[in-house]
Amino acid sequence: MVTAVKAQTLDSYIQEAESNNPEVQAFELRYNISKEKVEEANALPNTEMNAGVFVSEPETRTGAQKARFSVKQMLPWFGTITLRENYASSLAEVDYLDIVITKRKLRLSVSQSYYELYAIKEKQLILEENIQLLKTYEKLALTSVEVGGASAVDVLRLQIRQNELMEDKLVLEKNYQAVQTQFNNLLNKDENTAVAVVKALPIYEPIQIGQVQLDVHPELEKYDRLYESVAHSEVLNQKEANPNIGFGLDYIPVEKRAGLDFSDNGKDILMPMVSLSIPIFNNNYKSRTVQNELRQEEINAQKANRRNLLETILSDAFTNKEASYIKYKTQLRNLEQAKDAEEILIKNYETGTIDFNDVLDIQELQLRFQINLIEAVKNYYVQTAIINYLTNQ
Repeated sequence: MVTAVKAQTLDSYIQEAESNNPEVQAFELRYNISKEKVEEANALPNTEMNAGVFVSEPETRTGAQKARFSVKQMLPWFGTITLRENYASSLAEVDYLDIVITKRKLRLSVSQSYYELYAIKEKQLILEENIQLLKTYEKLALTSVEVGGASAVDVLRLQIRQNELMEDKLVLEKNYQAVQTQFNNLLNKDENTAVAVVKALPIYEPIQIGQVQLDVHPELEKYDRLYESVAHSEVLNQKEANPNIGFGLDYIPVEKRAGLDFSDNGKDILMPMVSLSIPIFNNNYKSRTVQNELRQEEINAQKANRRNLLETILSDAFTNKEASYIKYKTQLRNLEQAKDAEEILIKNYETGTIDFNDVLDIQELQLRFQINLIEAVKNYYVQTAIINYLTNQ
C-alpha cells in the first residue's frame, strides 16, 4: 500500500514537472522550429525579374527596341530538394531526442529532491523523538538527584544534549526549505508551495541482474542520429556540387517603323532561355566532405566515451544500491541492540544504579543508527532513480 502511494505521489509530481518545466518547454519549441525547417527546405531560389529601358534605342529591321523585361528561375539539380528535406528531418530527430533526454534528467532531479525531502522530514521526526526521550531521562535524573543517585552535572549534560538536538532540528528546517525551493523550481511553482512527502519507503533486497545494454539509451541514440545527420549532409553536399539549371524568358517591346508596311513591322521579341550554373571551383565541396568524415569520427569517439561513462555510473548505482540495503539491514540490527541496552538501563534505574553517562552514550548511538537508517533508505531510492534514468525500468 505504501509503495502505491509513493509511486502515485511522485509520478504526479514528475508529470507536473514535465508539463511546466521551462527547460523542457524550450527544447519543445526548438523541436518545433526544426520541423518548420523541414518545410523551409522545399523553398526554391528567388525568382529574378529585371526591367530596363533603352536610353539609346537600338534600331532593328522591324523597329526600335524600347525596353527589356526578363524573368529567370534557377532550380537545384534533380533530387536536391528531397535531400535537403532528409537532412533537415535528421536534425529535427536530434532535437526531439533532446526533449526525451531532458525529461529523463528532470525525472531524476525531481526524484532525488523528493527523496531528500523525505529524509529531512524523517530526521526531524527522529530528532523530536530523541528530544522527548532526553526530557524523560532529565526527569529521571532530577529524581535521582533528590535521592543522591545522580549529580546536577548529569542533569546539565542531558539539557546540553537537548539543546544540540534542537539546533540540529532547526538546521534541518532550513535545509528542508532550501530543498523544497529546488523541488518547486523544477516544477516551475512558487518556491513556498508545500510538498506532500510519504511517511515511509519500503526497502527490498536488490535483484541481481546481468550486464545492462545501454545502446538504446537516448543519450547514446542521440549520437547515432547526429552521425546520420552528417551522412545526410554529405549526400546533400555531393548533390549540391552538381550544376544548377535556370529557365527564363526575355521580352522586348519593339516600336513600329513609320512609313513602312511589312508583316513583322513592330513585332515584339520573345526569347526563352536556359542557363547552367556550374561549380568549376569546387574546393569548398571537397573541404566539406573531409569535414564530414572528421565529424563522424568525432561523434563515434564521443559516443564511446559517453557509453563508458554511463556504464560506470550504472555500475556504481547498482553497487551503491546494494550497499545501501546492507547498511539498512545493519542499522536495523544495531537499533534493536541499542533498544535492548536502553531497556537494561531503565531496569537499572529501578534498582537505583543507573549511570546517566551510559544513558547519553546509548542515546547518541541510537540516534546515529536512526539517522544512518534514514540515509540508507534515501540512498537506496536515489540509486534506484539513477538506474531508472539509465535503463528506463
